[in-house]
Amino acid sequence: MIVTILPGSSNFHAVGYNERKVAKGVARMLEMQNFGTLGTFGKPTPEELVTYFQEYTSRNTRIQKAQFHVAFSCKGHEMTEAELLDFAHRYLSEMGYGEEGQPLLVYSHYDTDNTHLHIVTSRIAPDGKKIQHDHERRRSQEVIDRILGNDRKQKVEQDLDVAKQYTFSSFAQFKAIMTSMGYEVYQKDGTVFVKHGGKVQEKLPLSDIEALYKKGYYNRARNRQLRSILKKYRDISSNKEELQKELKTKFGIDIVFFGKKDAAYGYILVDHANKTVIHGARVLAVEELLDFATPEQRFDRMEDFIDRLLTLNPKITQGEIFQKLKKHHAYIKKGVIYFNGESRPLKPFMAEAIDRNNRIELVEKYQPTTEVECDLLCKIYKVNRPDFVALSSEWPQSHSDAINRLREIFNDETITSVRSSLREEGFIIRQEEDATYAINFKKHIIINLSEEGFNLERLKRKPIKQQQPHPKHPANNPLFRHNKMRDHGEGSHDEKREWEVGQKGNYDDIDDGRTLKR
Repeated sequence: MIVTILPGSSNFHAVGYNERKVAKGVARMLEMQNFGTLGTFGKPTPEELVTYFQEYTSRNTRIQKAQFHVAFSCKGHEMTEAELLDFAHRYLSEMGYGEEGQPLLVYSHYDTDNTHLHIVTSRIAPDGKKIQHDHERRRSQEVIDRILGNDRKQKVEQDLDVAKQYTFSSFAQFKAIMTSMGYEVYQKDGTVFVKHGGKVQEKLPLSDIEALYKKGYYNRARNRQLRSILKKYRDISSNKEELQKELKTKFGIDIVFFGKKDAAYGYILVDHANKTVIHGARVLAVEELLDFATPEQRFDRMEDFIDRLLTLNPKITQGEIFQKLKKHHAYIKKGVIYFNGESRPLKPFMAEAIDRNNRIELVEKYQPTTEVECDLLCKIYKVNRPDFVALSSEWPQSHSDAINRLREIFNDETITSVRSSLREEGFIIRQEEDATYAINFKKHIIINLSEEGFNLERLKRKPIKQQQPHPKHPANNPLFRHNKMRDHGEGSHDEKREWEVGQKGNYDDIDDGRTLKR
């Protein structure tokens, strides 16, 4: 049984709320008591009901929010509508709202899977006095327990025993377990207080809880599974309350948030199925968990974010953008955004700019020192904005080492092919107008051989000497003489026929006599 006292009001807006439900066909009015002649000649309008409540309330002008709105709900249909209505009347009587003449509206709602009632009345008694409301929520729970015959203390002890069976590693996690059961728990001066219905129901030493801590528990596979579950149901939920309900109903998992209602700074997952407690940050960041945007909206946000990055830094590369996006578990590759198993192409101008910047990054790895080198590299890497390339003021040490190595090769007279030796060192030769360059694409080195004074004659390819052709029939070839003699000897016809048969390559034709037929 759940009884919820809802916020008060000066204009009795609860009447409009329930009447709108009636208009939609998901509720009906069960009772209307003590409204005088209202409704005698027809169904009263919501405005007439509100007017009556306000006139009734005007007998005590000191009360600013006289509306008393309470909802009754039981699990499923364990109580009939009539049974729940009887319970509600007993509850109202014990709470001070059962006096003769007290105006009362009772509505039954059908838009949930539970038997569900709403009651609207005034906090002012028929004699004009304010109905006692001190410690209202605590008294409400006591009334519920009394009507249902519940032993609250025994129930608390039972729930504590269940909570102690869970795997937890801190008081915050134990507190989360108890919160998921409907309790308020806090500790002070080494004592743990268990509160329910506005009243402390149990006290126990903090050391008893600390003795149950299990340090170092971490189930990586279960966390990955929970991460997928949270993201899936976040995307089909409109708010955190709806998400909490989905997880509780379908998986027996409670999400306990820390912080203000509209500004949670963290959360804990209470996995009742496995009796474990997991710190939410290990599964999914709270900002990501509470991001209830649609996938399309998330892609739009990421695209806007990338656009801002390009505005702030027109040379930003794919790798640098990746570092910005990875905390959102997203990345870009070849002009496509990837997120949560889905993808979407970037806007063309963004994709082109990022691709250009990646190429510029490659050019700058060579640390060109002149505009001529820059223009050549931009030509090689197809960069259409050489003005974006930053020139270096001096060569790196690797460039100087490479020049010294090339001089050794050029000065070594025993090397017959300088080009081959350079290729073995990773350099290719590139002729550009009147300059010759040696470029190492693997180590990102470019050397202007012309300016460095290398002997470029050694790069020229030597012509290959042509060998004299041998005579086809040398007179001194004994084999030739032997074959010639066989061609002119007696019986050459038979020999040639034997040779021709041997060239057919199909012995079956010979065996079955098919050749003879032709």
